[in-house]
Amino acid sequence: MALEHHLDATLRHKQQVDNSRDYVLPFIQQEFPQLEGLRVMEVGCGEGGVLTPFLEKGCNCVGVDLAPDRIELAKTFLQKYLDGGQLKLIAKNIYDLDFLGEFRHSFDVIILKDAIEHIPDQEKIIGHLKQLLTPRGQVYFGFPPWYMPHGGHQQICANKFLSMVPYIHLLPRPLYKGLLRAFGEGDDVVVDLMDVKSTGISIERFERILKRQQYKITQRRFYLINPIYKYKFGVSARVQWKPIAAIPFFRNFVTTCVYYMVKPAVSH
Repeated sequence: MALEHHLDATLRHKQQVDNSRDYVLPFIQQEFPQLEGLRVMEVGCGEGGVLTPFLEKGCNCVGVDLAPDRIELAKTFLQKYLDGGQLKLIAKNIYDLDFLGEFRHSFDVIILKDAIEHIPDQEKIIGHLKQLLTPRGQVYFGFPPWYMPHGGHQQICANKFLSMVPYIHLLPRPLYKGLLRAFGEGDDVVVDLMDVKSTGISIERFERILKRQQYKITQRRFYLINPIYKYKFGVSARVQWKPIAAIPFFRNFVTTCVYYMVKPAVSH
């Protein structure tokens, strides 16, 4: 069942703005109380909704996305910031040499909101981000742990029943793909969901990558109820109970969202 925000870019942008203003920005502000003049980049910026509250607070922002059509949408929402020179929107891969040449050691904050779980070779990008940070820079990650009830993003299924069934993404690949086909899901949805199955990331694997890439966790918050569910399902955000959050592996199954702030453990 495609939710309304999946089909309406304006509504999706507004929800992103509200969620970022109420949850993402305050979380990042714990590490960076003074926002004005902060240099911020978002990887996978989409329509630019997450960046909007940072622009409102006087940050200088860069939004990057591989999809040119989403960058064009972002321009329609954020034209005044583009005209004022406070924002750049770029359809490019951050691995490109010219991108690194322009932005090496440029950003105080790099944001990956609902992005890392879609990126192949997560260790590569997490390591690469160090080259884009200023000496005081940190990276924000927000993502749904793979093992949580809808960690496979199956809510995008056209079949209403299938979109609501928890944990089906944990089935073996052939069985999961066959189930999607049996319920009439189209090729585009099947491809998207199988891609997510390939790249979904658990809390433990994420933290192992951080350790190998020599990052230090400066802030961490687990949510029993993801803040974005206010818009998707009409339920209020709820932070995960601390004893549950402390149980490795099990916590993945009952934690619908995690927020992290991390910084390189050694100077770069």
